[in-house]
Amino acid sequence: MKMLLIEDERALAAGIVAYLNVAGIQCETAATFAEAEDKTALYRYDCIMLDLSLPGGDGLRLLESMRQAGRADSVIIITARDGLDDRIRGLNLGADDYMSKPFHLAELLARIHAVVRRKQFDGGQNTLIFNELTIDLQARTAAVHERPLELTRSEFDLLLYLAGNRRRVVSKSAIAEHLSGDMADMLDRHDFVYAHIKNLKKKLARAGCNDYIKTIYGLGYQWLA
Repeated sequence: MKMLLIEDERALAAGIVAYLNVAGIQCETAATFAEAEDKTALYRYDCIMLDLSLPGGDGLRLLESMRQAGRADSVIIITARDGLDDRIRGLNLGADDYMSKPFHLAELLARIHAVVRRKQFDGGQNTLIFNELTIDLQARTAAVHERPLELTRSEFDLLLYLAGNRRRVVSKSAIAEHLSGDMADMLDRHDFVYAHIKNLKKKLARAGCNDYIKTIYGLGYQWLA
């Protein structure tokens, strides 16, 4: 999963990023309204953690402009502003959840998993099953015929991204951005994506999994299972 943390308290932001990294989640940061506006315009995220009191602007205004632009990224508001009016307005503007500071990082991680499951995986189940392949979203593990697969973090993220976009064609650029975030522009997207697809397909095949990753020439890849 790829996250964006919009938070101007640097110590808090560093703590959240470190905690999520240990959990295997890639997390980018933005510390000002302008920086957050730029990143949300350029990139797509599985979940955005949004503080409301930002240097240069109000987080609710950013959320409103995102939803008006048709952005469907999951959003969890994290803020010290716990008044009922802010909570209601945030939820009415399209926030998926609302957490008041201070909060436990374990609860934040649980809520991230919950909103991503609800948005991407039909009703919020923890386990995806594609015939012989099982993907555990919370444990971030996969197994073929009940035998665990040894996947790198990027390979698991790629597997989950393709499965979460089942039957949709996802471009190489979208995959590169999902796996590497704002570093994607610095990479050779075709070589980078091809290498990860090749390695993932090889591991799945060796484990006895059917080939669910189809190459759509000139467009990208599609998960067909």
